[in-house]
Amino acid sequence: MKCNIGPMDRLLRIIGGVIILIFGFVFKSWWGVIGLILLLTALFRFCPLYVPFKMDTTKKSE
Repeated sequence: MKCNIGPMDRLLRIIGGVIILIFGFVFKSWWGVIGLILLLTALFRFCPLYVPFKMDTTKKSE
């Protein structure tokens, strides 16, 4: 797996993931799973949905 999540994208995923995960637990909703997915993609720095769209938010010096 090639990293395709940059630092700002990762930070936003962590913040959003934690918020959604907390709301999922508080309201006993399946939305918590979405928060968990965001946290996992931030942890691994890889988003499978970016691959078909050829997206990459990492900054590369070429």
